[in-house]
Amino acid sequence: MPSSFSYFDAATAAPLHPVARQALLAALDDGWADPGRLYRDGRRARLLLDAAREAAAEAVGCRPDELVFTPSGTGAVRSGVAGAMAGRRRTGRHAVVSAVEHSSVLHAVADFDVTEVGVDREGLADAEAFGAALRGDTALACLQSANHEVGTLQPVARAAELCREAGVPLLVDAAQSLGWSAVDGPWSLLAASAHKWGGPPGVGLLAVRKGTRFVPQGPVDENLPAIVAAAASLRAVRAEAQTEAARLSRLVDRVRTRVPQLVPDVEVVGHPALRLPHIVTFSCLYVDGEALLHELDRAGFAVSSGSSCTSSTLVPSHVLRAMGVLSEGNVRLSLPRGVAEEDVERFLEVLPGIVAGVRGHLAADVRPTTTSSGAEGPALVVDSLGKRCPIPVIELAKVIGDVPVGAIVSVLSDDEAARLDIPAWCDMRGQEYVGERTAPQGAAYWVRRTD
Repeated sequence: MPSSFSYFDAATAAPLHPVARQALLAALDDGWADPGRLYRDGRRARLLLDAAREAAAEAVGCRPDELVFTPSGTGAVRSGVAGAMAGRRRTGRHAVVSAVEHSSVLHAVADFDVTEVGVDREGLADAEAFGAALRGDTALACLQSANHEVGTLQPVARAAELCREAGVPLLVDAAQSLGWSAVDGPWSLLAASAHKWGGPPGVGLLAVRKGTRFVPQGPVDENLPAIVAAAASLRAVRAEAQTEAARLSRLVDRVRTRVPQLVPDVEVVGHPALRLPHIVTFSCLYVDGEALLHELDRAGFAVSSGSSCTSSTLVPSHVLRAMGVLSEGNVRLSLPRGVAEEDVERFLEVLPGIVAGVRGHLAADVRPTTTSSGAEGPALVVDSLGKRCPIPVIELAKVIGDVPVGAIVSVLSDDEAARLDIPAWCDMRGQEYVGERTAPQGAAYWVRRTD
């Protein structure tokens, strides 16, 4: 077992900030009463709740009476979508979202007529394309402030202006960014979650600016001690944000630079400049994502992944799929505030050996089945049916050099991840992806050798 353990998954849940802990304990003593009652303890609880609302509203950039607390960030998103769609039901049932929204947003709009606006390979949505997707029957638009998997910042301010011109409210999922800064622009609704910035779990917030047609959906559950802790920690992290963002950004830049130098066949994903300061994501060719995360855990590092191989559904991350980047061997580091530089250096030291070990194990087990095709078909057919990511790509890489330049290799696969990973492999290796063909089982992915 490693002598120390490093937590690099703050984008999922940030460690509890010391201020949050202190505020929570104090509020348990002074904020236990019902803030709706008129007796002394109720009035004291009401003062705490009002103070927390004012502090949170200041951080968000809205009025205190425009903000409510919810039992979670997911609850805030659901309430925001449902309330806005109900308030504009006469307008229509059309919603516009980016293709990389958090699953809570995509699930919340699933019952409506939805237009998804795509992103580029760096995960960035085009604000003008977002605005062009708005229609006369558009009741709501949703655009995250920053992506939860790759850290890319979205053009919320410009999209909000276009939505305002079209008379459409914009809901911003600010879960990942609110601890760093307020969200600029004339947005209409904003949702966030306290455990993303170092507050306690079980607290979300929803801001609905005046003038937005909104029908509240159900009662609001207020856990006063947790709300007080959430607001106190939000104020604290924002006071530290500028200094800590600069420090973490330097560490992330080092990871972005060094990982491709230390590990062959790695793609760093996400925008290199328009990004959150603490998130870096990369994908390793020829690596089983689940095995890689387990080995990193054994070495003392808690990281996460958007790879299909770490999901029970074996479906690639919708974010990586929308970006058109590699899903296999995907690793996301999201550094918590206060992380030590030596912990990042230790990660860079052990990563090459871990990746090499996982690759070696897979390569030893692979026995590709290849057959020659007809004169008019591919020069070689690789049968990867029944084999999961990253085996189809490994088998393709093994045989691409066996065919002449200009010839086609067809990979048969029934793994959904192959639809994303084979084109991404071609882009990384300079080969031509010809396209997908139907097959009796799964699909046939055609690749032309170019060198």
